[in-house]
Amino acid sequence: MSNTATNTSSKTTGVPLLDLKRQYLTIKEDLDRAVLNVLDHGKFILGPEVAELEKQIAEYTGCEFACGVNSGTDALLLSLRASGVGSGDEVITTDFSFFATAGVIWRLGAKPVLVDIEPDTFNIDPNLIAAAITSKTKAIIPVHLFGQMADMEPIMKIAQERNLKVVEDGAQTIGSTYKDKKCGSMGNFGCFSFFPSKNLGCLGDGGIIVCSDEEDAAMLKILRVHGSKPKYYHRLVGYNSRLATIQAASILVKLPHLRKWSETRIANAKYYDNRFAESSVKSPLVKDYTTFHIYNQYTVMVENRDEVRDKLKERGIGCEIYYPVPFHNQECFEYLGHKKDEFPNTNKTCASVLSIPIFPELTEAEREVVANIVLEICG
Repeated sequence: MSNTATNTSSKTTGVPLLDLKRQYLTIKEDLDRAVLNVLDHGKFILGPEVAELEKQIAEYTGCEFACGVNSGTDALLLSLRASGVGSGDEVITTDFSFFATAGVIWRLGAKPVLVDIEPDTFNIDPNLIAAAITSKTKAIIPVHLFGQMADMEPIMKIAQERNLKVVEDGAQTIGSTYKDKKCGSMGNFGCFSFFPSKNLGCLGDGGIIVCSDEEDAAMLKILRVHGSKPKYYHRLVGYNSRLATIQAASILVKLPHLRKWSETRIANAKYYDNRFAESSVKSPLVKDYTTFHIYNQYTVMVENRDEVRDKLKERGIGCEIYYPVPFHNQECFEYLGHKKDEFPNTNKTCASVLSIPIFPELTEAEREVVANIVLEICG
């Protein structure tokens, strides 16, 4: 198909950024049955479906253990806590991610040490990590953004040389692979979110942590129940971060479909790549080390981004900016003392990124409309 735009009516087209109801209708019978089964047995917190999900996710990621928790945010929080991060420590992470990545560091009394991103992948630049390490550094959080894993081999090499923990933030990237190694399996901990908009989303909030160290796994399961073992006996203060059984049940229904859904996202991404190849729209780059990119988002870079976003919304095309403000420019992190023009790659990215519809149930006609209007606006 031609890479150029075709004439498209200016009327509202109504292509959503995401439509969860469409997905539900494809699995309605199985999902309804799973939910009703939980209602029937009545074990609503850490019920049998949670244990089964932990088993399946551990196997899926190639890890020994998994621990279901209340959210992807809690997955990061508990993993850092199990890594020994506390007051006065430092944790190195990217300047460009969803707020939870830096927020959990602050919540433990530690300092987020921010690093600029690569100019082409949206992920942390491994070449900048070593210079950010101090005597207070305890861990590194590489974020695998939008469905592609960060460059993990140099990150793991640095961590092993400096005796640092690595907590993979795979909230947007379950099922992706780096040189055929599954997301979450390379660091000390792998953290995933089951927020409904994720490729593998539940019916509310939910998350899971994977690891391969038995002591780490045991600590995670203590931390998620207020720090108790046995019940009502506390040698430490933990959190209320138990995964609801109904959420685990919904993920068990969806997990067998994840590969197919991700492959459909890849097909949609390839279509957009071809359509935008000769335009001013910069498609996301897929690195050679990425053997499976799950495209939680299809994020392009465009000039006059805010104007493009407004015009797309006027035409009924769902789109979103992930993320408009880097961590170093967030008001709550002013105390870190960064200048607004620090981290040039992140600043440029925040000013130009825009995500457009790529969900698996997107029709061919809809994605054609999206591409046509994007090209009509951007040229």
